[in-house]
Amino acid sequence: MDTLLKLMETNAHLTPSQLAVMCDMKAEEIESKIKEYEEKGVILGYKTLVDWDKTDREYVSAMIELKVSPQKDLGFDRIADRICMYPEVQSVQLMSGGFDLLVMIEGKTMREVSNFVFNRLAPMDGVVSTATHFVLKKYKDKGVTYNSEEEDKRGNIL
Repeated sequence: MDTLLKLMETNAHLTPSQLAVMCDMKAEEIESKIKEYEEKGVILGYKTLVDWDKTDREYVSAMIELKVSPQKDLGFDRIADRICMYPEVQSVQLMSGGFDLLVMIEGKTMREVSNFVFNRLAPMDGVVSTATHFVLKKYKDKGVTYNSEEEDKRGNIL
């Protein structure tokens, strides 16, 4: 069923009938599989990817690298769970390499993001250090390429 999940991940607007044709199955089978995936937590939700730069909404995105001291018997889970509770946090991921957690957040201004890091993240028990990187421009996100001025109307790269 990887095919079904990939198709749904690429385009959540596909109907069960369309998915059935693409997967060589019956629409009822697709509906049943989708329901099963939702109940088992394989499908966690349905989201719309928005190019906020084309709206009047002003906001700042930042990636924050955290080095943390894992807690005995809990590893990184407890601190990650605490960070996930903040509404400005968009994602939290455990990483390999030079830092432990990658936190993506959104705020209205750079100052708001900086205050979040300074007042909420940095003082947390177990946080050893932080490094904040502000997103200047998105070119591609979740497999979707944002419109580029380098493409003509036929989609050819200039």
